[in-house]
Amino acid sequence: MNLPNKITVARIILAVSILVLLLVPWYELGIEFPTYVIQGKIIVDLKYIIAGILFIIASFSDFLDGYLARSRNLVTDFGKVMDAIADKILVNGLLIILAYDGLISIAVPVIIITRDIIVDSCKMISGNKGKVVAASITGKIKTACMMVGMALTMFYNLPFELIGIRVSDILIIVATVFAVVSGCQYYFNSRQYFIENK
Repeated sequence: MNLPNKITVARIILAVSILVLLLVPWYELGIEFPTYVIQGKIIVDLKYIIAGILFIIASFSDFLDGYLARSRNLVTDFGKVMDAIADKILVNGLLIILAYDGLISIAVPVIIITRDIIVDSCKMISGNKGKVVAASITGKIKTACMMVGMALTMFYNLPFELIGIRVSDILIIVATVFAVVSGCQYYFNSRQYFIENK
């Protein structure tokens, strides 16, 4: 297993660790994560701070393994599959938890996951016909906004929360809009491959 693939596997482990950290009812196991009050109104749970730090590390590893794989010509089928799995576990799993905890709208994971299903289906169909539809700039903007927005959400939108600007919410909304736009672009760019050759 080459270095990029090892990083990808490590990201999957990190992603699962984040989900476990946020899903397990630690209080029932007698474990209490400390909370802090900032300026008398913002309650910060250490559990989410830890998850946010791990999320940033996992997000950086996504960039790192892709860069190493391309620059060193180490792209493999295993890496492509595991990279996609790592991304879905990290982003979609975390979006569901954030929505369940009331930190973001439930509409966000519904839209993002639906979009991913459509895009992955388009990739599968075009891939089966030997065609590759390039990622659009809107998809890259979506990813960047979503990653930063999710990280800020787990850090309770600090320091922007202190001045009353919901930057985390704005970024996630922008990311969701760009997700829809990029999904539509991907569909229209690959729809020609849906037609069966007769």
